[in-house]
Amino acid sequence: MNQDVELAKKARFNACPEDNDFQVGAVLRTKEGKIYTGCNVKNDGIQSICAERTAFVKALSEGEREFDRITIVGAEKGKEPVEECMPCGYCRQFMYEYVDKNFKICVVDKDGNIKEYTIEELLPEAYDS
Repeated sequence: MNQDVELAKKARFNACPEDNDFQVGAVLRTKEGKIYTGCNVKNDGIQSICAERTAFVKALSEGEREFDRITIVGAEKGKEPVEECMPCGYCRQFMYEYVDKNFKICVVDKDGNIKEYTIEELLPEAYDS
């Protein structure tokens, strides 16, 4: 798990554009142990993309469909994490559609502690067509 935290911290420094005040990194791990990283990509359009969705889209576009967990680290540019960086509602719904009930969402607090949540804990009564 600590490897995922370190990779997520590293991934957040790729956040775009460079003037982005809040940088998020995510590490998505498949059930087979493959790793996909993502960072938040800000734009002036309608919808920027969060680190979680970046990692998922990379994995999905490579044919992955079985996911174990995602680890998320976020902080202001140049600073260490100060609180848990929780996925937004859009990301929660996006993830819900591609994971099973055992999927874990791991967030890191300012002390480096990792908290684990299930997708159902973060998105009770999700939309499910």
